[in-house]
Amino acid sequence: MSSDTALTALAAQLELELDGAVELRHQLHARPGLSGDEAATRELVLAALPGGHAATEVAGTGAVVRVGGGGPAIAVRGELDALAVHEETGVPWESRNPGVMHACGHDVHLAALVALARAVDRIGGPAPLLAVLQPREETYPSGAQDVTEDGILDREQCRAAVGAHVQPLLAAGTVACTPGGVNASADEFTVTVRGDGGHAAYPHLTRDPVVTLAHVVVALQSLVSRETDPMSSVVLSVTTLAAGTAANVVPGSAAAGGTLRAMRTADREFLHQRLVETAELVARAYGCTADVRITRGEPVLDNDATLTAATQPLLASLGLKVATDLRSAGADDFSYFSARMPALMLFVGTHGGTEQLHSPTFLPPDERVRDVAHALLAGYVAAAEQFIPRP
Repeated sequence: MSSDTALTALAAQLELELDGAVELRHQLHARPGLSGDEAATRELVLAALPGGHAATEVAGTGAVVRVGGGGPAIAVRGELDALAVHEETGVPWESRNPGVMHACGHDVHLAALVALARAVDRIGGPAPLLAVLQPREETYPSGAQDVTEDGILDREQCRAAVGAHVQPLLAAGTVACTPGGVNASADEFTVTVRGDGGHAAYPHLTRDPVVTLAHVVVALQSLVSRETDPMSSVVLSVTTLAAGTAANVVPGSAAAGGTLRAMRTADREFLHQRLVETAELVARAYGCTADVRITRGEPVLDNDATLTAATQPLLASLGLKVATDLRSAGADDFSYFSARMPALMLFVGTHGGTEQLHSPTFLPPDERVRDVAHALLAGYVAAAEQFIPRP
C-alpha cells in the first residue's frame, strides 16, 4: 500500500470515527486523573480502542496496545494525566473532580489516538500501530522515561514514534512540523553556598554566604550572554532564594535554585560544566564554598529530519497549513522517545487566540480532535513509509 493510498483511505475512515472520538473526549475531560492516578483514564481509553487486542500494562498506570498485526510497528503516543487546576470553563462536560482538569489538551490527544487506532483496525494500515497510553507526562518521575526504559518498545519492534500536542500559539488549521530540536532539555539545579555565620554587626568576622550567593547569581547570567552562541537558544533562570531567619544574624549558608534549558545537547552539557565551575570559583573568591546539584530532566526533543520532511506534504494534502519554524524552551517528555528512535512531535493549532495551556479556561473546541487525528495520521503514514521495510 503506497503512502498516498493509505493516507486517503485512512482519512476517509477517520471521518467515520470522529463522532465517537468527540464523545470519548467529553468522557475523559469529565473524569480527569492526576499524574500517577490515571488508571481510570486508562480503562476508559482501553474500552474505546478496538476490541480483540491485548493491552500490556507499562509504567504503572500506562498501557501499550498493538493494532494491525505483527511485525515492525510505529508507536503513537497519547498522554493520560491531567493537572491540578480547578476548571472554570462551564461546559456541561467539565471536570467532576474538583481541582483536577485536562488543562493541557491530553483529552483531545487521547481521543484522536483512539480514532486513528480504530481506523487502522477497520481497514488496515501501512504498518502495525502501537497505541502508547503514557502516564505522568506532567511530573516526575517521567512516564515516557519509564516506557522507553521498560523494553516494551524493543519487544514490540517499534521503529519510530509519533506524538502531537495542541498549541494555542498556532491558528486553528495549522500544524507545526519542524525538523531538529523543538523542545528544550529541562534540568533543575540548586547552588548551596556555605560560609561562616555570625553577628550581622560584625560582618568582617564572617564569610557571608548571602553576599557570595548574590555574586554567584549574577555571574551565572554570563553563561548565557557571554559563553553561549547567541544563535543557540538556552535559558538559565534562578527562581528561588533562601537564606537566614533573623535580621541581625549572618547565616552559615544560603541557597539558590532554578532551571536550565537548552535546545542542543552539546549546549546542555557545556552549561552543566560551567555552572558548577562558576559557582565554585566565585564562592572561593569570597572565602566560601559552593555545592552544586543538578537534577537531569527531559533531554532535547529532537524531531527526525527525514520523518519531518516526509510528513509535511501529507499534512498539506489533508488540508492543513504547515508551519516549519515553531520551537519552544518548554519541555515534553516525548523527548525520551526521540532520544531512542526516530520520532516526530507535531504541534496542532487551536484558536490562535489568547487562551493559555494550563489555565482554568483552556478548552480547545471539539473540532481540534479531527486536526490532531489528521496530524497523527500523517506522521504515522510517513513513519511507516520511511522506517518499515516493505515485503
